[in-house]
Amino acid sequence: MENQTTVTEFILRKLSSDPQMQIFLFSMFLIIYLITLGSNIVIMMVIRADSHLHTPMYFFLFHLSFLDICYSSVTVPNMLMNFLVEHKTISVNGCIVQIFFIILSIGAEIFILSAMAYDRYTAICDPLCYMERMSKGICVQLVSGAWTIGFFHALLNTVFTSKLRFCEPNEINHFSCELPPLLQRSCTDTLTNQLVLLTSVVIFGSSSFLLTLISYIYIVSTILRIRSAEGRHKAFSTCTSHMLVVTLFYGTTAFMYAQPTWLSSLYPRKALSVFYTFVIPMLNPFIYSLRNKDVKEALRRTMGHKSLTK
Repeated sequence: MENQTTVTEFILRKLSSDPQMQIFLFSMFLIIYLITLGSNIVIMMVIRADSHLHTPMYFFLFHLSFLDICYSSVTVPNMLMNFLVEHKTISVNGCIVQIFFIILSIGAEIFILSAMAYDRYTAICDPLCYMERMSKGICVQLVSGAWTIGFFHALLNTVFTSKLRFCEPNEINHFSCELPPLLQRSCTDTLTNQLVLLTSVVIFGSSSFLLTLISYIYIVSTILRIRSAEGRHKAFSTCTSHMLVVTLFYGTTAFMYAQPTWLSSLYPRKALSVFYTFVIPMLNPFIYSLRNKDVKEALRRTMGHKSLTK
C-alpha cells in the first residue's frame, strides 16, 4: 500500500464509447434536464401564484419540486459537460461534495414524501382536525425536519468518506459520484464506511418508509369503510399520485444504497441510477399535475390571467 499512488481526481465511466451514441445521449439527457427544470419551476410558480393551492399538500409539493431541481442539478450539468470533453474527470474533493448534496437531496426528499403521506392520512382519516394538525407552523417544522435529517445523513457519510485514501486505478464505474461505487475505489479499509452507510440508510430510510406505510394502512382502511363507490374513488384519487411517486423513488434508491455487494452484479446499476437521477425528477410534476384536477385548474387560471394582462 505504501507503493501505491494517492489519486487527486477520478475518471468517470462513459455511458457509451460510441461517439454517435454519446451525441444522442447528450441531446436526450439535455432535453430531459430542461423538461425537469421547466416543469418543476412551473409547478412552483403556479403553487405560489394561485391562492387555491395554498394548502399543506401543495406546500409539500412545492418543496418536493424544489428538491427535484436540486437533485438533478447536482449531477446532470456535470454529466452533460463530460459528454463534450475527452477526459471525464472530477477531483476527489469535488466528488465528495457531490456525494454530500446527493445524499442530502435524497434524505430530505424521503421525509418530504413521509410528510405528504401524513397530510393525506390526516385529511382522509381525521378531516375534522385537519387544519389544527396541519397548521402552517407544523408544515414548516416538518419541512425543516426533513432538511435537517437529510443534512445530518449526508454529513455523517461524507465525514467518514473524507478520511479514506484513494489509489490507482482511479476510474469510477459510474457516470457520477455516488457513494457505493466510490467506496470500491478506496485502497483503505471501507468496512466502517459500509456499516455507516447501511446503518444510516436502514435507520433513516426505514423510519421514513414505516411512517409512510402506516399512514397508508390507515388511509386504505378508512377508504374501504366508505359506503359509496364515488366517495371511495374520490378519496383514493387524492392519494394515487403520491403513492406512485413513493413507489418509484423508494424502489430505485433502496436498490442503489441498501443492497448487498453481491446483488449489484445481477442488474445494471447505471440504468437504475439513470432512472432515479433523470426520469423520476422529470416525472414527478407530470404525475401530480396530469392526475390532479386542482393543479390543472390552477395552471389554466394562471395562464389565463397572464394572457389577459398582456
